[in-house]
Amino acid sequence: MRFLCFGMGAIGTYIGGSLAAAGHELVFIERTAGIEHPLRLEFKDQLIDLPAVTTINSVEKAMTGSPFDAAILAVKSFDTGAVLAEIEPYRHLFPPILCLQNGVENEAAVEEMLGSEKVIGGSVTSAIRRLGVGNAVVEKSRGVGIEEATDLSRELIRIFNQAGIYTRGYKNRASLKWSKMLTNLQANALPAILNWTPYRVLSTPATYAIECAAMCEAVTVMKQMDIRQVNLPGTPVKPWVNAMTRWPLRTSRPLIARLLGSGRGGKMPSLHIDLYAGKKQTEVVFLNGAVVRAAERLGLAAPVNQVLTQLLTGMVRGEISFEHFNDHPERIQQVMMEQI
Repeated sequence: MRFLCFGMGAIGTYIGGSLAAAGHELVFIERTAGIEHPLRLEFKDQLIDLPAVTTINSVEKAMTGSPFDAAILAVKSFDTGAVLAEIEPYRHLFPPILCLQNGVENEAAVEEMLGSEKVIGGSVTSAIRRLGVGNAVVEKSRGVGIEEATDLSRELIRIFNQAGIYTRGYKNRASLKWSKMLTNLQANALPAILNWTPYRVLSTPATYAIECAAMCEAVTVMKQMDIRQVNLPGTPVKPWVNAMTRWPLRTSRPLIARLLGSGRGGKMPSLHIDLYAGKKQTEVVFLNGAVVRAAERLGLAAPVNQVLTQLLTGMVRGEISFEHFNDHPERIQQVMMEQI
């Protein structure tokens, strides 16, 4: 198959590199790369080392060549709007898009432009560390979930598995995407705000209580929307969410800290990486913020997720200094008490 892949970060390199190594034709849209760019993807027992993959810097250039069978959206959620603006002039010619981004709102945005028949939801559960453009290490190979709704989506599941990416099909997109977002909510915003490791956040009583409260808000929203939790490839979502939202905190804390605190491979969570890389946007708006927006539509409140969104957004914008909350969980607790 012929794929157009947006992005050569961790996900784009993982998916695109695996497909290219399996013999599929990949064209990457990556603004920082040249016409040809090396791709290196390292597994524990395998190395994909492609000396040159085709890269271009615009959708316009992509649409001048042979047609694509599918596109892969592997950019941050805050870049989706810019990608869609570039696709818009070619919307009637554009291929179906597999959305592998975090969050639960990207597919709806793509559907609004291209129509529901051209959107396939997906989620990546493998832990991948980006070393550079087109250069990544797979630290924990778990797999991919793909919405099983069309002949093309079923073909993608088959092709991904043949390419060595363990992939499962899911009948319900909302269950797939929301369940994945639960994993993105866990020990992500707080480690960024506090500059703590996920293990420290999950093993400290005060911060673990905040994590569980945020998770309870998300689960409540899912229940109100009649969205079921599902286990994901290599990720038993339902048991640990049940532990965080139903068990006594002192009972679940050591278990969750041990199981999930080390579950990200050797990397800090994505929100911490982006914050300390100096990025001017943050996906917390599309993770914790998405819980807040969904709650508001239901006439509910999600105050813990709202505070986490506000604090991290303020840090990214330069309105709150990194030092203010750095290693100061009591200050976050104070903000929570004032606003909740």
